[in-house]
Amino acid sequence: MAGTSKGEHRIGLLNGIAAYGMWGLVPLFWPLLKPAGAMEILAHRMVWSLVFVAVALVFTRRWAWAGQLLRQPRRLALIAVAAAVITVNWGVYIWAVNSGHVVEASLGYFINPLMTIALGVLLLKERLRPVQWAAVAVGFAAVVVLTVGYGQPPWISLCLAVSFATYGLVKKKVNLGGVESLAAETAIQFLPALAYLIWLGTHGGLTFATQGPTHAVLLASTGIVTALPLVCFGAAAIRVPLSTLGLLQYLAPVFQFLLGILYFHEAMPPERWAGFALVWLALALLTWDAMRSAHRARVVAMSRRTDPAAVTVDV
Repeated sequence: MAGTSKGEHRIGLLNGIAAYGMWGLVPLFWPLLKPAGAMEILAHRMVWSLVFVAVALVFTRRWAWAGQLLRQPRRLALIAVAAAVITVNWGVYIWAVNSGHVVEASLGYFINPLMTIALGVLLLKERLRPVQWAAVAVGFAAVVVLTVGYGQPPWISLCLAVSFATYGLVKKKVNLGGVESLAAETAIQFLPALAYLIWLGTHGGLTFATQGPTHAVLLASTGIVTALPLVCFGAAAIRVPLSTLGLLQYLAPVFQFLLGILYFHEAMPPERWAGFALVWLALALLTWDAMRSAHRARVVAMSRRTDPAAVTVDV
């Protein structure tokens, strides 16, 4: 049994690395779709993602959730909100990468955990531990430094962080699996996206059928690029602890940041380095606090198993 458990953990870890690795390397993919603009790429991503996940669900025969969802208007409304928010996130990210803002886009996913905490405090009235407050304060200082450096707030980073944190919050309330959730969201996105592509075609702006078969295949593969990391993430989520997933999530923005500097040769003036350094400090504080809290929780669980009358430790 122990060997099986270790094997499952290894499979989960490899799937987690694969998921976040693919998300981290995706800036290499979007420029391949030029001369298609960000809006056309976004529309294709919505259309082909639904096609991909629908085929996957047909093969796995996982349709029971759809009937249940259709009988729950509140969950359907939340799915619609999730679809709207992730549309903004996808669109801004594609535009940012293809406009030479890969580093700023990576910053959005670095500060996403801080934005998630902020939304938890503002919307869910969650209470933070002192170290978490310190991390949020350092993150706010980073935004101030970057604002001074840019001459304006880092709007791309903030938009990506807010939209993805909101998306995560809504998905938590919906409580639907990754592939199923993507199917429901893209089902909502499908008709508007298809209508836009038809409109674009009638006005001579559609590149899908005018730039050769390779370009068409690349646009169609946006569905695989969107769904495949989610499949790997789902396989990881059921096999490794959340604390491990929490650490793996930093792989994506790290890869994006390195691509922005080393591959796309984006500028990193001193003020940008200072802002990023503050963000990394905030994330280090959050990670240390999460690991300490998890360790204390394990100590409490072990003490309860060995001595149910033992006094619990404050976590």
